[in-house]
Amino acid sequence: MESEQKIAVVLLNMGGPNSLFEVKTFLKNMFNDPYILPIKSAFLRSVVGSFIVNKRLEEAQSNYQKIGGKSPLVGHTFALCEALSALKPEYYFTYAMRYTPPFAGMVAQDLKGRGIKEVVLFSMYPHFSYTTTVSSMQDILRAFRECAFSPKMVQVERYYKEKAYNLAVLERIKNALNGEDSKDFHLVFSAHSLPKRNIENGDPYQKEILENVAILESLFKECGLEFASIKVAYQSKIGPIKWLEPNLQDVLPKYKGKKLLIYPIAFTMDNSETDFELSCQYKEVAQKVGIVDYRVARCLNSGVDFAECVLGIVEKYKESNKENE
Repeated sequence: MESEQKIAVVLLNMGGPNSLFEVKTFLKNMFNDPYILPIKSAFLRSVVGSFIVNKRLEEAQSNYQKIGGKSPLVGHTFALCEALSALKPEYYFTYAMRYTPPFAGMVAQDLKGRGIKEVVLFSMYPHFSYTTTVSSMQDILRAFRECAFSPKMVQVERYYKEKAYNLAVLERIKNALNGEDSKDFHLVFSAHSLPKRNIENGDPYQKEILENVAILESLFKECGLEFASIKVAYQSKIGPIKWLEPNLQDVLPKYKGKKLLIYPIAFTMDNSETDFELSCQYKEVAQKVGIVDYRVARCLNSGVDFAECVLGIVEKYKESNKENE
């Protein structure tokens, strides 16, 4: 029964437009985030952010139009909550998005109204970054304060070392191979890029991405999965500043005449960066440079294995929190 649910799990993600009309809201909120656009003056950040939004809006709307007129991320997140609820009906599973509805304030009011006593805040980013993890966590904690909601809390900020998570990733890579010999394919782990200055300022994101790839390479050896080569590349850079390298677009021509499999390692949910950028935009590049077979593995999305993984992590963190009390 809903009235008996006193423990809530809130999945935190950046969100995505639920329609073409919402693209502007998404971009406006994203470029007004000090973790995304690190300008100290809120007024100046708003001015610069508005300039970027106006410059990018038409192209962004066109891109979303090509993948159904909205981001798939919110739908996948809702489906994951459904999968989690089926596994653990005594918990209340919901989600809060950073830049599009449902916003943190709406979710905080909902939890308070339900009489929730304990909340697990679960980042949908497996690797920690100030631009994503901290931004989302601070957003919902601020929402809790503003509505005077003070439950017992557990925060899950990273889980790229978890065996169940990496086994789920392995399964998506196998699914993309579709029974074909992995030795015939070059595997590229594509991660959303970050400005180099973020890493220089102490963001552990790149380090954790590389550690995750090393863990997966060990897992491949355990199960006898061998690729022609394995590489890490970065996507989605914008602007003239220096970003993490190598850039995926620059890497693609090196695979002329070869078979290439991309796994979007920084994401747990498919979104515009996977469904449009990787699966449409870079697929065209791959065809132009002569890649004979270009594939993009699906993200974890609402798979039962990922739902079980999330639930296992939640229980582990709750137990650890109990021991530390």
